[in-house]
Amino acid sequence: MALSGQAAPPPFVRLAANPVRWRLLSELAHSDLRVRELVALVDQPQNLVSYHLRLLRSSGLVVARRSSFDGRDSYYHLDLERCADALAAAGTSLHPALRLVPATIAAEDSTAPSVLFVCTGNSARSPIAEALLRHRTRSRAEVTSAGSHPKPRLHPNTVRVLRQQYGIDIADQRPRHLDTMTGRRFDYVISLCDKVREVCPEFDDHPQRLHWSIPDPAATGDDTAQAGYPAFDRTAAEIDTRIRYLLPILAHTPHREVQP
Repeated sequence: MALSGQAAPPPFVRLAANPVRWRLLSELAHSDLRVRELVALVDQPQNLVSYHLRLLRSSGLVVARRSSFDGRDSYYHLDLERCADALAAAGTSLHPALRLVPATIAAEDSTAPSVLFVCTGNSARSPIAEALLRHRTRSRAEVTSAGSHPKPRLHPNTVRVLRQQYGIDIADQRPRHLDTMTGRRFDYVISLCDKVREVCPEFDDHPQRLHWSIPDPAATGDDTAQAGYPAFDRTAAEIDTRIRYLLPILAHTPHREVQP
C-alpha cells in the first residue's frame, strides 16, 4: 500500500539520511571548515562534496562566509539553531514527547574545562566569547582570551554590548597577547577569526582546536559611531548561540580538577 503524503519522513530526515551529507553535518558540527578540509575529512571528490554542500545550504542548515584571510576561499558553518529546530520538528512529528533537552555544566561540578578564545586584536570577538562563556557557566569554566596582534584597549562597543545585552561589565579588562598564553594548559583553543587560525601556535598539551569563522564587527574602523553598534549586537548574539551549543560538549569532556 502506498504511503500517504503525511507519512513521508520530515525534510531534515530525508536530507540528513544521505551518508555524505551526514558526514558533512557531523564535521561542521565540530568546527567551521573550508571545502578542501571537508574533502579530506569525508574522503570524497570535491565536486561531490560541493554538490551536497549546495543542498545543505539551500535548506538553510549550512551557511558560507568568505574567509577574511583569503577572500577567494570560504568557510562553511553549521547553523546549530536551525538544526535543533529541524530535529525537534522531526521528533515531534513522530511523537509529541520527543524533544531536545540541552545539557548544561552544573554549578556544583567538581571539574572545569579550560578554554582559550583567540582572534587578532583581542578587542571584540574573543573577549565577548570569554565573557559569555564565563557567564553561562557561572564562572565554573576556566576561560581566557588573547590576540595575535592585540589592540591597546577593548573596543567601546564590546564593553557596551556586554553591559547592555547581558549585564556583564568588562570595562577594566585589557587585551592580551597570544604569547602570554605560552606554557598554559587548555582543554580547548577556539579561534574566532580566519587570520588568527593561520598563525595560532600549537600547544604542548594538544588541546581540542575549534574554529568559528566570525566577521570582525569593528571592520568599519569607527570606534565610537552609533552606527557601528548593531554589528557588535549581531556578533555577540551569534557567539552566545555558539557558546550555548558548546556547553554540552564541555559538560561531557573530562577536565582537570579545579584547584582550591
